[in-house]
Amino acid sequence: MTTTTTGIQAIGLVMVPTSDQDRSIDFYERIGFEKRTDVPFGGDYRWVEVYPPSGSAGIALAPPRPGDDVKPKELGISLTTADVDATYAEMRSRGVDVDEQVMRMGDPVPPMFWFRDPEGHSLMVVQQS
Repeated sequence: MTTTTTGIQAIGLVMVPTSDQDRSIDFYERIGFEKRTDVPFGGDYRWVEVYPPSGSAGIALAPPRPGDDVKPKELGISLTTADVDATYAEMRSRGVDVDEQVMRMGDPVPPMFWFRDPEGHSLMVVQQS
């Protein structure tokens, strides 16, 4: 194992910009995340964190900086599942904007699909090996 002198040990949170925190909370709860933090922050702001039920890394649903607009991005966030087909079907049945189908590229690449949150940000779901 490599040791670092920086003391960094894990990824804790990924910031995802959102123009409507309540709408984003509803969306992430609909796909199985749980809200673990929702507190006032810096005047008129709220600090909101959502996590997969068994996850230790979460998503902070953050408002944009004053004067900035939220623009859809490919976030580079990869979520894992034991059964990509069941997860795809469940998310689709819940009205989530998912790809047309699960991508299957063959070994060693696991099956995966992209989905979009209410802001249009893209996230990936990948089947664990």
